[in-house]
Amino acid sequence: MINGMNGLISLDPVLHLTAGPILRIRSPLSSFTHVFHSRYASKEDLAAYAVHPTHVAMIKANQPICEDVMAVDWVFDHAPDPQAGSAMRVTLFKLKEGVGEGVRGEILGSIKGLKDGFSCGENISPDRAKGFSIAALAVFQGVNEMEAVDAEFVVDLCKDKLQDYLDSFIVVDFLLPSP
Repeated sequence: MINGMNGLISLDPVLHLTAGPILRIRSPLSSFTHVFHSRYASKEDLAAYAVHPTHVAMIKANQPICEDVMAVDWVFDHAPDPQAGSAMRVTLFKLKEGVGEGVRGEILGSIKGLKDGFSCGENISPDRAKGFSIAALAVFQGVNEMEAVDAEFVVDLCKDKLQDYLDSFIVVDFLLPSP
């Protein structure tokens, strides 16, 4: 499955793609084991990829062995450029019911102001994300640099903004394999 998913890098709309095992997950809510990380130049390219016959065939072929799938798609103002061997940390936020757009904007603004090399955005595919509506991504040169940063620092630094609005969060660490 991983080899097949990684082979989708050859499709025209794909800028970056890697699939592999999760290094570490910090959430009692999740038992996910793998990450599929990809990038596209636009929402239109993502949409073209989603319906590409090779992608659709890969999904259908692997559906029987996937117990659960969650997808979070977002648009970044700027995105760190991951290199082979980079360590990445994705933090997913599930907000409480009824949180309005203004509060979402405040939360996104708080996360964006945390640190250089850190990007975040609001999920543009909410039907596939199990209620997780905001995602943040940090790219590190390697595992040691990532380990030096507390996994929950995003949540901790935003506690004053999030505590009344946050239902739950998931922190996922993974490595981009070397070619």
